[in-house]
Amino acid sequence: MFCFQCQETAGNKGCTKVGVCGKNEDTANSQDLLIYVTKGLAEVLNNIENVDEKYYDLISNNMFVTITNANFDKEDILDKVEDTIKLKDKLIEENNLAGLSEAALYTTDDRNELKRKAIEVGVLNIVNEDERSLVELITYGLKGMAAYNHHANVLGYRNKEVDRFIAKTLEESLKDDKDINNLIDLTIKTGEHGLMAMETLDRANTEKFGNPEITEVDFSAGDRPAILISGHDLNDMEMLLEQTKDSGVDIYTHSEMLPANYYPKFKTYEHFHGNYGNSWWTQNDEFQKFNGPILMTTNCIVPLKKDNDYLDRLYTTGNAGYPGAKHICADENGYKDFSEIIKKAKECNAPENLEDTKIVGGFAHNQVEALAGNIVEEIKAGNIKKFVVMAGCDGRFKDRSYYTEFAEKLPKDYVILTAGCAKYRYNKLNLGDINGIPRVLDAGQCNDSYSLVKTALLLKDAFELDSVNDLPLEFNIAWYEQKAVIVLLALLSLGVKNIHLGPTLPAFLSETVVNFLVENFNIAPITNVEDDLKIMTA
Repeated sequence: MFCFQCQETAGNKGCTKVGVCGKNEDTANSQDLLIYVTKGLAEVLNNIENVDEKYYDLISNNMFVTITNANFDKEDILDKVEDTIKLKDKLIEENNLAGLSEAALYTTDDRNELKRKAIEVGVLNIVNEDERSLVELITYGLKGMAAYNHHANVLGYRNKEVDRFIAKTLEESLKDDKDINNLIDLTIKTGEHGLMAMETLDRANTEKFGNPEITEVDFSAGDRPAILISGHDLNDMEMLLEQTKDSGVDIYTHSEMLPANYYPKFKTYEHFHGNYGNSWWTQNDEFQKFNGPILMTTNCIVPLKKDNDYLDRLYTTGNAGYPGAKHICADENGYKDFSEIIKKAKECNAPENLEDTKIVGGFAHNQVEALAGNIVEEIKAGNIKKFVVMAGCDGRFKDRSYYTEFAEKLPKDYVILTAGCAKYRYNKLNLGDINGIPRVLDAGQCNDSYSLVKTALLLKDAFELDSVNDLPLEFNIAWYEQKAVIVLLALLSLGVKNIHLGPTLPAFLSETVVNFLVENFNIAPITNVEDDLKIMTA
């Protein structure tokens, strides 16, 4: 195996024996094979007129499965490989296609052959380092885009241009005659289409569940049996809340599902208790203490320390998967039956109380727009000097304490804009407010990153500026996985410059690609709190 798609990859070079995330060699290779056959399917679809939407959905689903911490079940991944091959073969035959690539034509029903092929189609298959760097940067951007695309699709929202771009770009990555300049252009286009996917998902969430509201969220535990839901899928959240009404079972969110507490639709459910626990990487201890069943809807699974810890009450759905965990599938209409989880919850004790904290969030773009007049006045009065975007991902490495210290030492007239689980490094610090405007404005989960873009554009228009780069705005972004990659590319497609990225620069960026990003966008790695504060508060 060779995998360097996440920030925690071994030695900031690549995992070669077992992933830092916990996936083994077979799982990593199976994911590489799923990407390979999905590229082949994309090429097939690009040669067919009037493609059924469900085939584009399959591409997004396959890409989503390979995101870091989403699916650890190698047999499930190989099932998806086989399903993709069967569909691909059927479409080739029905449409009498010829002249296709090896990836499009590859076929077998022998699982041992699949495992052999998986070793051949890994990341290092592209020998030229700069080509490999750009292809992987684009591919990881597509993975993040596919995740946002999937969440919008299950809510009935679609951007056909995004569907076609993902398919076309996957096919492009198969070509042998890659041109560096063309790949650079495609990288920026990936960001542009990522922004489209983010906008589609934002529209889906807000039209379906209402615009997030400023909300105080309770982190304490109640005394009734409960289900803990984690991940990012709000469609799953709604189905779970609806099916547990009047059941005597409470619902709690965990980690990236925290922002579900901000949506008006979900607030109508009296048994929606609040949030339990903290960032994704703390789940081993927190899931044990929750006592009830856990539903993982997407990525951010941490392998269990021992299978008997809580495996009997761990459930996955959608693109998530874990060996030994019960998987809840959707029917042909997208409905999921959570009755087994509800039954399990009634057999369990109430959660152990972890803390009696309450925090305020819900500052998505609609709320910020409502506050825009006040914010502009505070800026003009000199009470707010700058905004710092501290969005992105959290992770388990100790060097991420940098973000806690950075938030603590920011001048009191600076306001933090955040989305994603990076906020768990500072959202309980009690940093105060500026004349009623909290110094931490949480827009939601990483799926809500579009709100930060929208907020920046709102402020630009309010001050009648030509560019976001002219705003009193700094970017100090933490990254971990591929949804953060597409957010970064989306910002670059808007021409945003001077982004500080950490805790490390991606291992998949070659020196040539790093130089391009520095020369054209002035991207820089974080260094230490004191030096970075001097730069960003200058």
